[in-house]
Amino acid sequence: MLDIHWLNTFVTLAKLEHFGKTAIKLHMTQPNVSLHIKQLEKSTHVKLIERNPFRLTQAGERLLRSAQNTLMELQTCQADLNAINDLSQGTLTLAASDIISRLLLISPFQSFKKEYPGIDLSLLNTTSDQAADLVKSAKADLGFVIAQKESQPLHFTELHQVKWCALGNGLQEEPTLILLGHDTRTRDLIDLALPSLQLPSYRVMEVGSVDAQIDWAEAGFGVAIVPAFSLHPKLNLQTTITPLPNFPTTSLGYIVRQNQVLSRAIKQLLHWVAEEIQRSQHRA
Repeated sequence: MLDIHWLNTFVTLAKLEHFGKTAIKLHMTQPNVSLHIKQLEKSTHVKLIERNPFRLTQAGERLLRSAQNTLMELQTCQADLNAINDLSQGTLTLAASDIISRLLLISPFQSFKKEYPGIDLSLLNTTSDQAADLVKSAKADLGFVIAQKESQPLHFTELHQVKWCALGNGLQEEPTLILLGHDTRTRDLIDLALPSLQLPSYRVMEVGSVDAQIDWAEAGFGVAIVPAFSLHPKLNLQTTITPLPNFPTTSLGYIVRQNQVLSRAIKQLLHWVAEEIQRSQHRA
């Protein structure tokens, strides 16, 4: 039998390609990492790695694929068992972008902590694409995303239709557009919609967050194109806000794994998030 701890060590080592880094990652000693690999090779009767330079053998590559699937399936199974058991202690891990977490999750999290004090909420601030990967691999129980593009093996539920607006001193000739970087799904959507503005030319200033877009636009450096819901807490600003009705709307919602069992705690959290979205619409 292949020990699950050996497989976890092997998968981590294959990713990091370094015994010392693997030991630190897994809170082990380096000799114990080596021992796990030796035990795994003894049990499988094949050599799995070459050390100098580090590389997986053909057998190691084959085992890696199976080990990754096995560990993912076990993690998914444990998450479902926790939900079936109506988990009242432990950790609930969520993945969401910075703007979603800051504007829509703080109040629901406060309510959750009062109702479920035994459950620790863990938040992974990330992009929508990365959130999808985290949910697929069961490293996150729930993901909040914009414009989910795929279904299998995920299930997407829409919570809100996202509209767009321009924040700044008008879309004059040759404006500077303050946009997110190219590594985000939001930027992909913006790039597809920009022709609807019918600008003969423009410059682009790239920043790393919606908050930064808003700050630079307020400071007069250009026009930020942002989701309309991101401006709700800032409606007292004097900066010009221009709706962009020709920009296609997109969906904000949550993703879970297909056939994932949702605990009572997760369902309650989703209810609080939906209420927070409704309140944000009323403030608009």
